[in-house]
Amino acid sequence: MREEEGATGSTSAVEETRLREGAVMTDDSTTVAELFNGVFQVPDPRNPSKRILATRNLNPGRSIYGESLVRHKFAGELAEFRSWDPFRSKLSAAVLNRLEHFPFAPRVYCLYLGASTGTTVSHISDIVGNAGRIFGVEVAARVAREFLENVVKYRKNIVPIVEDAKHPERYPAIYGKIKVVYSDVAQPDQTEIAVLNCNMFLEEHGFLFLVVKASSIDALKSKKEVFQDQVKILERSAFRILEMIDLEPYDRNHAMIVAEKA
Repeated sequence: MREEEGATGSTSAVEETRLREGAVMTDDSTTVAELFNGVFQVPDPRNPSKRILATRNLNPGRSIYGESLVRHKFAGELAEFRSWDPFRSKLSAAVLNRLEHFPFAPRVYCLYLGASTGTTVSHISDIVGNAGRIFGVEVAARVAREFLENVVKYRKNIVPIVEDAKHPERYPAIYGKIKVVYSDVAQPDQTEIAVLNCNMFLEEHGFLFLVVKASSIDALKSKKEVFQDQVKILERSAFRILEMIDLEPYDRNHAMIVAEKA
C-alpha cells in the first residue's frame, strides 16, 4: 500500500493549476500525452508551455461545468478534449497526485455512488465510451434533476438512479458486470455503504475507489487516523488495499483508497 501526501507547492503554484472556464484552443502541432486509457495531458489554453489534465469529449462542442474545450490532433485526427479540473473532481486530483491504478477504460461498467451534479461522472463517461456504462446513484432530488438535465440528457452511457446508496436493493436497473465501484458519499458510515454496494454488485477482483472525507467520519481524530480506520474496515471486508492517496492540495481532509475485491 502506498500513501501520498499530495503536492506541497506554494499557493501561487496551486492557483496555476486552476483551469480557465470556457476557453477553446486549436493547435495541430502540439503533442498530446495519454497517461491512462482516455486520460490525457494537453497544453493549458492560458499557457501552452504548461500541461493540464483532460479527457476526450464524448459530446463534442458541449462542456458540462464550464471546463475548457481544447482541440488538438490525436491519432491522426482532430479531437476535442475537456479539461479535468482537480479542484472539482477528486479522481482528477488523485491522478495528479500520482494514482497508479486506473481500471476505467472503454467498455467498462461502473457503479458510481454520490453522482452529485455529474462532474466526475461526465469524465468517466468520456473514458468508458458508448460501449461502457456508468450507473450514477444520487439521493438528493434537486441535485439529481441538475444531473439529469446537464449530463444524462446528453450522454447515453449514463444510467441515473435516484435512490439512497444505503439501500442498493432498491436500485431499479443494474445490469452487466460491474468492474468498478466509485464511492463519494460524505456519511459517517461511508465505507460501510461502499462495501454493501460492492457485495451486491462488484465482480470478483473488481475495484473499489473510495473517497474518504475524514471530517464526516470523526472530526476529533486526525485525518491519518480516520484514513487508516477505513483501511482496516476494507481489509476486514475481504478487500486488498492497492493504494491510498491524500488529495491535498486539491481537497482538504480527503483521501482516495483504491482496493480490489478478493
